[in-house]
Amino acid sequence: MASHQGLSLFPFLLLFFASSPAISTASQWKTPPVIFNFGDSNSDTGGLVAGLGFPVNLPNGRTFFRRSTGRLSDGRLLIDLLCQSLNTSFLRPYLDSLADSKFRNGANFAVVGSSTLPKFVPFSLNIQVMQFLRFKARTLELGTAGLGNYINDEGFRNALYMIDIGQNDLADSFLKNMTYERVIKRIPLVITEIANAVKTLYNQGGRKFWMHNTGPLGCLPQKLSLVQLLQKKDLDEHGCISSYNAAARLFNEALIHSCQEMRLEMKDATIVYVDIYSIKYDLISNAAKYGFSNPLMACCGYGGPPYNYNIRVTCGQPGYQVCSEGAKQVSWDGIHYTEAANTIIASKVLTGAYSTPRTSFDFFCRS
Repeated sequence: MASHQGLSLFPFLLLFFASSPAISTASQWKTPPVIFNFGDSNSDTGGLVAGLGFPVNLPNGRTFFRRSTGRLSDGRLLIDLLCQSLNTSFLRPYLDSLADSKFRNGANFAVVGSSTLPKFVPFSLNIQVMQFLRFKARTLELGTAGLGNYINDEGFRNALYMIDIGQNDLADSFLKNMTYERVIKRIPLVITEIANAVKTLYNQGGRKFWMHNTGPLGCLPQKLSLVQLLQKKDLDEHGCISSYNAAARLFNEALIHSCQEMRLEMKDATIVYVDIYSIKYDLISNAAKYGFSNPLMACCGYGGPPYNYNIRVTCGQPGYQVCSEGAKQVSWDGIHYTEAANTIIASKVLTGAYSTPRTSFDFFCRS
């Protein structure tokens, strides 16, 4: 596993992310950054709203965008901050028919609530990949017809393919009251679906992959509030649910093993595994070190301490309560992270210290 570095880059990176325009220029890259992202709410930049019309209301988006953009956060997500590090635009949701975009820097297929199984239910990973296949075929068709400046075949080959999914597969299993043993038995099926997605994209010419593992599920205020209602006592020293986190770690072990196998099978591909779990768990267990308070309490929710989460009164719904905009909290709504937390996570991802093999995020486009 990659070694994890200290905080030496944090002051610079925090200053960098505090402003919206990036300081680098596109001329630094050998090829223009093109990213295709597949995932769930952790990286959905508006797919749920665009695809289903599902309302995501303020105060979501209050910190950076000053309006709701369909992101489940007060501001930018990890994927937004990674895009900014390349001086490329935020990824548009594939389903946004009013985006006024030709998706020249890629597209985002992630949608809130997505999982890998069942595989033919919108918007499972399998469906997202099918959407990409349609997107690619149509894009190349329009480009060949001379109807616009679209991503060409070389652009698809040089693109970065990001996959960040699996959290909902675990969470939904626990929500259905499956035993820990049953949840664990499902993990190989989930990993197989992720591997199948990578192989499909590889067969389409993709050669550069960026794989996020899943975070500490047992530290989410939503899960903690539900377990509290069930009067379960399964908490670790930091107050997180041990069994949920154990399942997440087993999932991550299976994912990194799958990445190793795929590297042997697809020798000309670069498959980077990123340890998001360690970054997030460190942020929660050492919250004070990073200037955060109440890491297991939602900023936006209902009910007050210890978790400020009530499944009947979620963030943005009538009756919700929200912390002050200047408050530094890890959890935004009990499931998703605040922009302040995402900034710390992004800064650590960009060090390359949590990547296996150790790789900088801009590897796919730098000169």
